[in-house]
Amino acid sequence: MSFKILLQDKKGDLCSSRKGLDGKSRSRFNRATRDSSGFAVDPFKQSCWANMPPELLRDVLMRIEDSECTWPDRRSVIASAGVCRSWREIMKDIVKTLQISGKLTFPVSLKQPGPRNGLIQCFIKRDRGNQSYHLYLSLNQACNVEGKFILAARRCRRPTYSDYIISLNPEDVSRGSSNYIGKLRSNIFRTKFTVYDAQAPTTGAKITKSRSTRIMGMKQISPRAPAGNYAVAHVSYGLNILGSRGPRRMQCIMDAIPASVTDPYGVAPTQTELLPASLNLSPSQSFHRSKSIQMDNLDDETPHSHCEEMLVLKNKVPRWHEQLQCWCLNFNGRVTVASVKNFQLVIARENSTGEQEQEKVILQFGKVGRDVFTMDYQYPISAFQAFAICLSSFDTKIACE
Repeated sequence: MSFKILLQDKKGDLCSSRKGLDGKSRSRFNRATRDSSGFAVDPFKQSCWANMPPELLRDVLMRIEDSECTWPDRRSVIASAGVCRSWREIMKDIVKTLQISGKLTFPVSLKQPGPRNGLIQCFIKRDRGNQSYHLYLSLNQACNVEGKFILAARRCRRPTYSDYIISLNPEDVSRGSSNYIGKLRSNIFRTKFTVYDAQAPTTGAKITKSRSTRIMGMKQISPRAPAGNYAVAHVSYGLNILGSRGPRRMQCIMDAIPASVTDPYGVAPTQTELLPASLNLSPSQSFHRSKSIQMDNLDDETPHSHCEEMLVLKNKVPRWHEQLQCWCLNFNGRVTVASVKNFQLVIARENSTGEQEQEKVILQFGKVGRDVFTMDYQYPISAFQAFAICLSSFDTKIACE
């Protein structure tokens, strides 16, 4: 009997247990059936599946978890939490956090640091016509599947800046959407970018004042997540005014990640829940701008005075290949097309604790097709932060190339 049939049988048992003598449905949280002796019995304990030995159930779920190749198999493991309380507790014990398992399971996993022991492999598809970008999870290189959708972004180009709106839904990418989770904004030269999170990354995070927080019609949904933008990273590209030949120079200051995460026992901030969007804007209001409002000065927002307390990432310097006559980086087969957009980010020398840490690639991004790019990341950054940093590479840089 397949795992899905077991879940269907259990669902049928629960539906029948919620029926009263009069045929009307009763709430499983407020009602309880009675056995022949007259004592109240929990409907969850009436089913034979609830009485399955925990050791047997744990072994079955672990076999499914270990043999997964595509997302539906893992979805079956997560669905087992809805069978009964005992199944739910076992599922919580089997499905580990992202840092331990290296698997994106829930939406909040997109805001949590990646695994410590390896890169999570993803890829980005670019749609030039719609100015949109879709991030997919590549579960296994051996699987012939397109991948599972993770995040979507849409570019909104303005005369003095560019905005990349990031959403959980590819069909609903807007600032006023309930699927909105953050954005990326550039300066006028497209050389400096700020990553904003719609939700506070850490306790006590300060709201960054920008035009979005001054739009009329705001509505606060949760008192724990005040409406506003929280700056979580600053990305800057080195100027190349003389037009000398060479790769881009790139630096990322992670505002929400302390430099102490590089220590052996360091811990990166982790969000435990994904709250709904804190803005309720109509489509006409989403990007309304007043002429009296001036462009935010991203240079002033960059926390230069506190860089020593924050994690700093810099691009790994490529080497010049005499035979190929080009700059080369070792992407371990993940990048196949030469492009100025390709990069690898490592921990800056001032934050690293040794030579090994300086060589450890935290994020790598590269081209494999005309509109297909790979994106691999690991601890201490999240999928959301990695995606936003990679989006900054798509913008045309003035005086950088």
